[in-house]
Amino acid sequence: MARKFPELSVKELRAYIEPETLPFETTASLEAPGDRVVGQERAIDAIQFGMGMKTSGYNIFIAGPAKAGLTFMAKSFIEERARKEPTPPDWCYVFNFKEQDKPKCLKVTPGRGKALKKDMNEFIDTLQAKIPEVFDSDDYRAKESEVHQAFEKQRREIIDELSQQAKDQGFILQFSQVGMVIIPANKEGEPMTQEDLRHLGEEERLVLREKSDELHEKMKEAIKHIREAEAEFKDKHTKLDNEIALFVVGQLMDTYEETYKDDEQVLEYLKMVQEDILENIEDFKKKPEAAQQQGQPGTPFPMPTRETAMRKYDVNVLIDNSETEGAPVVIESNPAYPNIFGSIERQAWFGALFTDHTMIKAGALHKANGGYLVMKALDLLKWFVTYEALKRALRDGEVRIEDLGELYGIFSTRTIRPEPIPLNVKIVLTGDPYIYQLLYTYDDRFQKLFKVKAHMDDQMDRSEDKLLQCAGMISRYCEDHKLRHLDRTGVSRVLEYSVELTEDRDKLTLEFGTIGDLLKEANYFAGIEDCEFVKREHVEQAIKKRIYRSNLIEERMKEMMLKDIFWVETTGGKVGQVNGLSVLMAGDHVFGRPNRITCSVSVGREGMISIDRESKMSGPTHTKGLIILSSILKDRFAHNKPISLNASLCFEQSYGMVDGDSASSTELYVLLSAIADVPIKQGIAVTGSVSQKGEIQPIGGVNHKVKGFFDICKHKGLTGKQGVMIPSKNVRNLMLDQEVIDAAKEGKFHIWPVSTIEEGIELLTGMKAGKLQPDGTYPEGTLFRKVDDRLREIAEIVKTFGKDSDNGRKSSEEEGGCSGCGA
Repeated sequence: MARKFPELSVKELRAYIEPETLPFETTASLEAPGDRVVGQERAIDAIQFGMGMKTSGYNIFIAGPAKAGLTFMAKSFIEERARKEPTPPDWCYVFNFKEQDKPKCLKVTPGRGKALKKDMNEFIDTLQAKIPEVFDSDDYRAKESEVHQAFEKQRREIIDELSQQAKDQGFILQFSQVGMVIIPANKEGEPMTQEDLRHLGEEERLVLREKSDELHEKMKEAIKHIREAEAEFKDKHTKLDNEIALFVVGQLMDTYEETYKDDEQVLEYLKMVQEDILENIEDFKKKPEAAQQQGQPGTPFPMPTRETAMRKYDVNVLIDNSETEGAPVVIESNPAYPNIFGSIERQAWFGALFTDHTMIKAGALHKANGGYLVMKALDLLKWFVTYEALKRALRDGEVRIEDLGELYGIFSTRTIRPEPIPLNVKIVLTGDPYIYQLLYTYDDRFQKLFKVKAHMDDQMDRSEDKLLQCAGMISRYCEDHKLRHLDRTGVSRVLEYSVELTEDRDKLTLEFGTIGDLLKEANYFAGIEDCEFVKREHVEQAIKKRIYRSNLIEERMKEMMLKDIFWVETTGGKVGQVNGLSVLMAGDHVFGRPNRITCSVSVGREGMISIDRESKMSGPTHTKGLIILSSILKDRFAHNKPISLNASLCFEQSYGMVDGDSASSTELYVLLSAIADVPIKQGIAVTGSVSQKGEIQPIGGVNHKVKGFFDICKHKGLTGKQGVMIPSKNVRNLMLDQEVIDAAKEGKFHIWPVSTIEEGIELLTGMKAGKLQPDGTYPEGTLFRKVDDRLREIAEIVKTFGKDSDNGRKSSEEEGGCSGCGA
């Protein structure tokens, strides 16, 4: 008889965190940990390195599972350290007086962008008010009159001199619409008529013509002097205007130049503004009231309240860091191109679209310039244009605001091309490690730009200090989200649930998103009972309700098993049949399902066949397990004979893909049972993969598998002989449901750990497996002896059948017959 294998004790079925071991009564008395991120030392070290490396190319990719709080970690950790970094400058766009379609960018001391805009508005408003007053003053009029009179005097002297010369020569200087005209005069000093000219002799006419030509030359000379005098007058008038304007502008400008003496680009801009104002002083001579009246309702052509001519002096504050503490940290959830790189807006104006530097809008890159821009990698990759443009911006070290409409021919209207802004930003992408691997492999530029990988873990070691840190995190979460605090029984259950998620007693989960949802749900149930604190029963209720909301498919499958639609036996013994265990995922719910695995063996040479594999319903890992199974069979029984048999294995009533090697040991047991013709106990379900050496290897989902078989046994009736056989390496992963533990405590359900196939087959059959003896045989009465004898018998049958077939074929050939048709 097989030896009795010890089953696991109740204490080994689950790890408990006793409330009495927690050094607090409620989380309200706990002080939140100073660091908002717990258990991510590796990732934190990488992020710190990436933040410290200011060299281009050291952008950060935070890789980890979705529920590990990647964005929260990036935000909380980076924001805390970014506050200690210098605040970046403000950026403004202003009118380019040299190239009007290329607005200039100004780098301004942090917080001074708004002040510059306000100062420029006040400056222009003051000029619009003061310049008309100055030019309307008596002092200006007197100086203007003086200049004008000097010009008129000079002009009059030139004309009088010309008139006297004409008179001396017998001509009269007259003025008409076409200018000055020299006309011959008679003796009375009156202009000659045509009749008078006809009575003149030929000689007199010739003399008169010569004098006229001479006077016309003098008149041309006089006109030239008059024009020179006009030009001189205009120069003096302009100089006078400039002196007056410069007096007003200069006084105001001196104040602003003193204010912005540390901003070189602003000083250069102010000089250009001053030059432009002096060149266009006529625009300022108009009174503001006249411009305002143009914008009043009822006017035929409404204009903006601020004159169009004055818009070029407006300052567009693109980035204002006046309230920024340290370096900015921007989180962009929708990385569309305009949201990242900014946009150029347009305004409809009498059926046309126009734009200028005041309509340039900032994007996330501008806002994060000098700091950090955090995005989800998957969101960014959905916008291919944005991703490519971002790589180009990082490579060139500048951010350009380009109009996509013009780029793709959507708009044909004229637009502006703002001067690019120098880019000094650290990009932080968050995403799954698989996305990082794909980008690293297939995008060569990604490798050069994202040299820092911060790999976040999904679990951490379970120690006393980590438990207290998690309790502190729970306290902070309750404070941040206005939830009820937990007493220590509630905290202990939350921590146990954290262990359940890792399926490792020595680990705690770092998927704080899942824990946060549990806290909210437990708070809801505590609120229904109007409790001051969340207790263990509230957390337990939240866990059960979460399962209840998602396990409809599991319940339907159990119902079909109870009705024997899905055939699972839990009592008795069967040859070539065993209960295997698998894990099914239905979206947000994972559960275990028993599977009936059968095997039939016959004489033949085809070897082992998996019906699931032949029907293309199994994956490569499952196929690998079958090949290993064949290797073990040869290792145990092909040492002194060839193995010849036909064996077919099948997952009964399986209508989907089968993958994974966790059933390889199960398939080996059922194969041995079928060969030896020894029944397997149907009350024991099996899981575990097997190595070529016959070792039972650990598998995943052990808790779901045990619970799945327990539920079927419970509904069909617990006999006290039922249980699950698991790999001994999986004992540390057990966090079984309390209902299973209670049944084990009463002796109604059992968990057996096994390490080798020999231990497993002894549990399943009640027979001793047997150990290979020096003579190459197994001891009498052992299961392996039965298997070995049956394989030898099959080999002899195949050998004999083969000889008979050969002899029969030879006889047929000698008689001239056909061995294939019996003729």
